[in-house]
Order: sequence, then structure tokens, then C-alpha cells
Amino acid sequence: MEPLRRARLRELGIAVGTLPCGPLNAITDVAGVGVGQVTLIEDEPHVIRSGVTAIVPLLGQLWRAGCFAGFDRYNGFGEVTGTHWIAEAGLLSSPIVLTSAFSIGVARDTLLALPFVHGVPERWHQPCAAETYDGVLNDGLAAPVRREHVEAAIAAAAAGPVDEGAVGGGTGMMSFEFKSGIGTASRRVHAAGQPWTVGVLVQSNFGNRRHLTVDGVPVGRELGYHVTPSPQRRDDGEADETKGSIVIVVATDAPLLPPQLNRLARRANAGLSRVGGFGNNRSGDFALAFSTANVLPFHQVGMVRGLNMLGGEDMNALLPAAAEAAEESILNSLTMAGTMTGVRGTTVHELPLERLQALMQRHRGAAV
Repeated sequence: MEPLRRARLRELGIAVGTLPCGPLNAITDVAGVGVGQVTLIEDEPHVIRSGVTAIVPLLGQLWRAGCFAGFDRYNGFGEVTGTHWIAEAGLLSSPIVLTSAFSIGVARDTLLALPFVHGVPERWHQPCAAETYDGVLNDGLAAPVRREHVEAAIAAAAAGPVDEGAVGGGTGMMSFEFKSGIGTASRRVHAAGQPWTVGVLVQSNFGNRRHLTVDGVPVGRELGYHVTPSPQRRDDGEADETKGSIVIVVATDAPLLPPQLNRLARRANAGLSRVGGFGNNRSGDFALAFSTANVLPFHQVGMVRGLNMLGGEDMNALLPAAAEAAEESILNSLTMAGTMTGVRGTTVHELPLERLQALMQRHRGAAV
């Protein structure tokens, strides 16, 4: 019998949460948001398993306008550049670039230079680049990600379906000791009498096997090392060497101001907890949220009129949407990523989908 092809969580008959998805179940369900990716896989002269994922908040307005944003740090062993300005001014005026820990410098530098390349010499901004560590599979010291790769990912950013799994910045990542990478999902809600969308994209690279939880089912405890081996066992009891990171990007078309977007980013971390993320000491767990509703010119002078915002009570519908979409995005990053062998002959195995389906069916049957 042929094994199941890699599939999104819902294609396996598994749905988390209670809210409806957008038509693509992706961050690009938020109008105006684009994603572009460059994947780098080489075996000579170096073993490369890396890449770049770029999220453009305002397609068609790049380098001319920005939007409100917020940020939350669940645990800080990692880096997201530009977040000091988000904390100070609540503004995002840069694409968000996700890549390897070895390549965050070139990503940041490329973002800083790009407005000038595009003929906007006075377009000073704070570049937003984020990283997770892919050194288990990738020879990052070979500096595989170059400026042209970052530029190409941004240029490729478009609406529509988003590739998931071992692609883009997620190429060399692993989560819960299974292969993972990029994942995305969305939710539709109503607030203040109108429909809104919350979309999430993650670059996922964290977690102990035994903590993996799918819709409340302790999957990781049952898919032990006798089922799927791990190149980096993290079950050392008291030592509990949980390493790795995750970057969660939340987009919405709901009109939210920066303090509200801080709150939305914080709720995305509830989705991280639901799958078994605890923000361990050497994990960099970050959530960044932005709203496309208020488009802000880069040069802000005089009175800025016509800004909109939801009332605080109306945010209640958006908060679980961020958590659910983050939870499903992380799981999609696992179910869509296939087994990969990388540097030093290390193999990170895929999450076995048939066993996942059987576990979910057994637990749900027992619950009934």
C-alpha cells in the first residue's frame, strides 16, 4: 500500500478549532497580503537546506506606505529585527522576511537597501527580518542565502495559495523532532456587524516529541522513537534540552491599532501552547501581527484623518481566531513536510500521516 502523500491537516480529515476558514485557509485570505519564497537545496560543494520566505503586507504599495503592527515575545532566544520600532511607533513599513539564523544579517541588510534600489532614496525604514535555526540539516556557515535570494522572494510575493512544508525559510526546519517548515491557515469571524479575516503564517522549528498535541490528542507520546527515530532526541528528563524557535506572523483586515495588535499577537501564542510549545529557555518564540485596514503614508506630516478601529469588546471574536489559525499553521507545517537528509548525513523524518489519522480516529472514538 502506497503511503499517503504529504497533505494539509484538513485534507487528512482533521480540523482544529470551531471557527470557519477562509477560502484558501492561508494568510493570503487577507486581501492585499502576498507571500513569496525561494528554496535552496544543494549537495555540492556544500549541503544546503535553506531559503527565504517573504510576506508583503500591502501588495502594490511596497516602499510607499506602511501599516499598524504589534509584537509579542513568548521567549526571547532568537531575533526579529525592526521590533524596537514596532514597540516605539506601532508601525511596519517593511516586508517580513523569514530565513535561517545564519542568514538574518543578509536579510536585514537587503531590506535596508531595497528602497534605494527601487528609486526611493528617502525611504528610511526599519527592516523586519526573523530567523529560526536550521543547522541540523543545513550548512549555514557556507552562507548560502544571498541578497539576490531575498530580493527574489520579495519580488515573487503574490496572493493565492501558499506552498507549505520544507520550502522557503522553512526548508531546513524541524518541530517536535519531525520535519516541519512553513505552515499557514486562516479564520473568518464577524465583529461590529462586519466579516473579518485573520490569517497566520509560521516558520516552525521547536518542540519536544513527547509534547506534540493535535486537537487535544497527545500524539507525540504515542509516536515514540520506536515509531519514528529522531536525530536530536529531546527526552533527557531533567535536562530537557528543548531548543529551536518559531516565528508566527498574523495578518488581519480588521481595523486595529498597535496596542490591539500587540494583544492579537499575544493570542497567537495560545495556539503555540495548544500544540505543545512552552517557550523553553533556549527557544525563540515570537509573534508579529499587522493590520491592512489603515494604510499609512511613509512621510507622515500634518493631520492623519480617517483612521478606523474596532472597539475592545469587538476584538473578542478575533482573539480565538489568531490562536486557532496559529495552531493549524504549525500542524500544517508538519503534515506538509517530507523526510529530508542534510548535512553530515543527518535525516529528519516526516510525521507519519497514516499513524496520525489512526491515532486521531481512535481517540475521537473513545471520546464518543
